[in-house]
Amino acid sequence: MQPADKGPLNPGTEFDPTGGGLGSLVRSWGVHWNTTPERPCLFFAGDRTIRYGELEAASRRAAGRLHGAGLVPGDRVLISAASSAELVIAHVACLRGGWVVVPANTAYRQAEVAHLVADARPRAAIVDDPQRGRWIRDQDNSIRVLSPDLPLADAPAPELDTASPMDPALIGYTSGTTGQPKGAVLSHANLLASVEALRLAWRWTPMDRLVLALPLFHMHGLGVGLHGTLHAGASAVVLPGFEPNAVFEAIAEHEASLFFGVPTLYHRLVESTRVGEMNRLRLCVSGSAPLPAELHTRFESLTGQQIVERYGMTETVMLASNPVDGERRPGTVGLPLPGVEIRLAGDPAEIEVRGANVFGGYWERPEANAEAFREDGFFRTGDLGRLDDAGYLVISGRARELLISGGYNVYPREVEEALAEHAGITECAVVGTPSAEWGDAITAYLVALPGVEISAEEVRAFLSQRLAPYKHPRLVHCIEALPRNALGKVQKHRLEAGRVLDEESA
Repeated sequence: MQPADKGPLNPGTEFDPTGGGLGSLVRSWGVHWNTTPERPCLFFAGDRTIRYGELEAASRRAAGRLHGAGLVPGDRVLISAASSAELVIAHVACLRGGWVVVPANTAYRQAEVAHLVADARPRAAIVDDPQRGRWIRDQDNSIRVLSPDLPLADAPAPELDTASPMDPALIGYTSGTTGQPKGAVLSHANLLASVEALRLAWRWTPMDRLVLALPLFHMHGLGVGLHGTLHAGASAVVLPGFEPNAVFEAIAEHEASLFFGVPTLYHRLVESTRVGEMNRLRLCVSGSAPLPAELHTRFESLTGQQIVERYGMTETVMLASNPVDGERRPGTVGLPLPGVEIRLAGDPAEIEVRGANVFGGYWERPEANAEAFREDGFFRTGDLGRLDDAGYLVISGRARELLISGGYNVYPREVEEALAEHAGITECAVVGTPSAEWGDAITAYLVALPGVEISAEEVRAFLSQRLAPYKHPRLVHCIEALPRNALGKVQKHRLEAGRVLDEESA
């Protein structure tokens, strides 16, 4: 693949992962709020606009409140809330104060929240749901649970923006094959290197305006959309969620130039009669799950826009992208981004990566780190890949059991362990069924007790208090027995369309 410094750059530019010696993301943001404080930065519902200077002042005030509450650099702060101005201000304040952000999906149920609390041991939690706050207190009553507006007494801010490049900035939890999510520790330098690569590769300038409908607990919305906007000195229209008409209206009202989405969102956009309005944009980017080539082609035929598909993950932020100035190949994730080395190793070929954007390891998981990293520092992504005839990277499968449904990672083991608690289920297996809308439609094959019938609705109701809804099976099949090999291992490749294939067919 291309050398680490020869990714899809602007002509004549050189990639500097330190952002010109700044070393951390918050210092790069400081350039803009110090030099262009009146520039609009973020737009929210209700005609609320935050300018760069206002973001600096508001985040400074928020950092003072958190510091006054006793937080010290290195403390973890769990953040789980819907997109809002208050959420963004609190997030920026945490990074400026040297506190480590732990984003948590707002769909998580009690057991999922409890695991994050027990593992990361946060000193504070910022949530917008009283029920979520009660779950956190039940797990650890010493945690200071706050709403995003931080209803605390004002206090002088500590010295801000002093975290070193290698200090932890964010712990992003990603499910593992054991079913227990583990935290990927991303440093300030990791976050900066990734958005600097995107700034160059996507020609991201202060003139750009992003329609950001992705959640801010997900790396796509947070680590790419929000962080990238602030690093480029650009602006974003932050929507509370995704709804096609709201996207079209934001594009028109704010004269937007960028849109980032996952394949599920693009699938819904092409179903709208207004999809042609996407032609006003400079760039549409898709990630977090494979984009079907036919969806890429259909979107282009309706809008004239060629989607830029890219590749990244929680542990690395962004890794590869189709070029802005050059051929965008459907079915591929393009070329390595500036500063990223990508190689294919083994048979089948697993994608391995190295670069300033790649995290240093999982939180307190030495055994996982030993398995995840090669001796020369390359990280094993768990994705399988190949190169096409032009050297573009194609994701051909997954070395591990990870499913991606609607842009969210789902590990079958976690769902299987939850289903095993059902009194009427004797054994189960969870796989993905290819879906144009979801990527992987989560599918459960169940073996029930004699005389017991279990419907899909019952399964989802049973899981409603155990797992986030995106992990619930969309398809449920009851079968007599799971297919196993001579050693008793379940043969998931023989599960298809509600039946068990024989060995020859499989």
